[in-house]
Amino acid sequence: MVPLLLVLLLALILFGAGFAVKALWWVAVIVLVLWLLGFVARPKGGTGRWYRW
Repeated sequence: MVPLLLVLLLALILFGAGFAVKALWWVAVIVLVLWLLGFVARPKGGTGRWYRW
C-alpha cells in the first residue's frame, strides 16, 4: 500500500510541477510581448526608455 501511495504522490507532484512550468512559460511570453510593445511604442524624444527603472 505504501509504494502505491508514493507512486501516486510522485505522479501528483510531477503533474503539478508540469502545470506550474507551463503556466510560468505563458507568463514569460506575456511579459515579453508587453516589453516588446513598450519598446516599439516608446516616446520618440528624450531618453528613449519607456520604463522608470
